[in-house]
Parts: sequence; C-alpha cells; structure tokens
Amino acid sequence: MSYGFGFIGLAFLFVGLFLFILHIVSCVWAYRDAIRNGRSTEFAILVLLAILFFPVLGLIIYLLIRNDGGRPSRRY
Repeated sequence: MSYGFGFIGLAFLFVGLFLFILHIVSCVWAYRDAIRNGRSTEFAILVLLAILFFPVLGLIIYLLIRNDGGRPSRRY
C-alpha cells in the first residue's frame, strides 16, 4: 500500500525548510554582526558569501576570527 508523500516525506520537507530558514538567518546575522563590529562592507559581504556557500565551515571560521572591530576588550 502506498500512501503517497506520507508522514516521512512531510517530516523531511519540514526539516529541510527549517534548515533552510536557519541558514538564511545565520547569513543575515553574520553580515549584520560584521557591520555592527565596525568591519567594512566588503568584509561583511565576504563573510556573507562564505557562510552562504560553506554554511558550517564558514560560520565556524567567522566565529573564530570575529572580534570587537579593534575596540579594546572589556575583560576585567
């Protein structure tokens, strides 16, 4: 008996849609974060493209190189 798309297909569709939305949100967040931290627009676009084409690796690398845009650290 075939049920067509079924529950598993619907679950894959929702998980895929959720991951796609999460990917877009992470791209926008990284771009805005780079601009907010005083980076140039070119750097922010480079970050955006890196995360767009290499989602996990790009986000990890951005989080590693991210800083306060040259401002002194607030650590006491």
